[in-house]
Amino acid sequence: MAEPNDWVPAGIDVGRPSAARVYDYFLGGAHNFAVDRALAERIAAMTPNIAETMRSNRVFLRRAVRYLAARGVRQFLDIGSGIPTAGNVHEIALEAAPGARVVYVDIDPVAVEHSRAILAGVERTGVICADVRDTGRVLGEAEKLGLDLTEPVAVLLAGVLHFVPDEDDPGAVVAALGAALAPGSYLLISHATGDGQPPEVIEAQRLSGRTATEIVLRPAARIRSYFAGFELVEPGLVFIPQWRPDPQDPVDEHPERVGAYAGVGRKG
Repeated sequence: MAEPNDWVPAGIDVGRPSAARVYDYFLGGAHNFAVDRALAERIAAMTPNIAETMRSNRVFLRRAVRYLAARGVRQFLDIGSGIPTAGNVHEIALEAAPGARVVYVDIDPVAVEHSRAILAGVERTGVICADVRDTGRVLGEAEKLGLDLTEPVAVLLAGVLHFVPDEDDPGAVVAALGAALAPGSYLLISHATGDGQPPEVIEAQRLSGRTATEIVLRPAARIRSYFAGFELVEPGLVFIPQWRPDPQDPVDEHPERVGAYAGVGRKG
């Protein structure tokens, strides 16, 4: 039986797997097809922790958005957003703070087209197709979609900077974004790391260098340096499960297994 695809924009080939829809599947979303799920299962067989890491990153993002909304943030710029899944940024932000504005940014045209179709009719949201490294375009298009950079904005870089190679200077990318923000703005970063990881994770990273989406594992000190000009809120830069877990969350005795750090900083 054919799967419903009324949310799919015209011109998208649903017979070929999409990286954005594979990611959506790992996150428990509904915007994927059998071909995407088959590829996801092959990926999971090679790297068993990948789904756990992706889900942990998304749960962190949701916790952080609620934290930011509680502190008065009403504008969110989610860069590297993928396809908005259930419980994504706009849903969390609008539930916590009616009237919030959310702009999604992704470089993947498939993710962008799906996002535009899903968000059609959802007020105070917008979608941009752009590369995080093109900060001028990202910020300019975000302003056109209603973000007011003279007021606090939360820039969300969840699982994005580890795709920016050293030669493209991710620190400079973050600095350019931060320089455009008003005092009281926030910066969120989650980033893959080799800290505390077994050899097979390091080997998987090496193999990723053969693809167009190489992941660069960076140590805590390097990731922390990206928060220059921002004061890290408690508990600072920590492994993802350690960032302000909800009271009902089980204690993770091995938070390093997710292989990624997370932190949120405030611009004074």
